[in-house]
Amino acid sequence: MPNFRAVSPGTIPPPPTFRQSFILATQNSFDYSSFIFVGMTSALAFGTDAHPQLGSDPSAYWAYYWRGFVDKTDGNYWVICLLPTAFHQDQRYYALGEGGFWKRGTYAATRIFVARKYNGDNTFNISEVLGRGIAQGISTTYYPSQSNTGEKLAEKYAYALGRDALTNVFREFWPDIATHVLHRHP
Repeated sequence: MPNFRAVSPGTIPPPPTFRQSFILATQNSFDYSSFIFVGMTSALAFGTDAHPQLGSDPSAYWAYYWRGFVDKTDGNYWVICLLPTAFHQDQRYYALGEGGFWKRGTYAATRIFVARKYNGDNTFNISEVLGRGIAQGISTTYYPSQSNTGEKLAEKYAYALGRDALTNVFREFWPDIATHVLHRHP
């Protein structure tokens, strides 16, 4: 699985330009792995009948898939490109790379609330928190109205934040997995 947003431990690249952020959001949205991921999450939502109004026959899977894809894609552009550019936040993941499992895992998961400013200081990750909220607001235009209750929107918002936290944990440990489990250098 491609890892476009990770920065190796000890590396301090210059702040991303708008163009670089746009490319990262595009890569995150349109890489082959994104289509597979959306396919799996759509199958889960379809299988659990998360939105009964979309139907339950096999053709209804497409209704889940395209909505999931739009959710992921518009969220990526808000979180990786538009808001970080406005707030001067770098949404790349800066790997810790050393320390114990819990230290690194906690660090990785909390990066959804902590962003690196362009000057290198840490700040509240308004781009992630607000961007995922904006994406949920946009989703009210293409999900059935019964899916737009406060409870369901909060659940989807929490899922999006949780997914991003787990993705950061994966980014943190991927070099270790590749080296020690797959016996290759990432």
